[in-house]
Amino acid sequence: MHRNAVREIREKLLVSKAELARKAGVSPITIDRVEKGMACRMETKRKIIFALGLDLSDREKVFPQG
Repeated sequence: MHRNAVREIREKLLVSKAELARKAGVSPITIDRVEKGMACRMETKRKIIFALGLDLSDREKVFPQG
């Protein structure tokens, strides 16, 4: 499992898991798994980064070493 900052960023933005999932076009279960550090596809990471209102250049802030 890999550590990421999805939960911290989402909570700072006051966004629920369900809302982030809707914005990213993925299931809330996927968001839950990603926040727990489980692996996900590169496409899913990209969707989450954009749904958080960030750019791909910020990917290291969200998904370090990934």
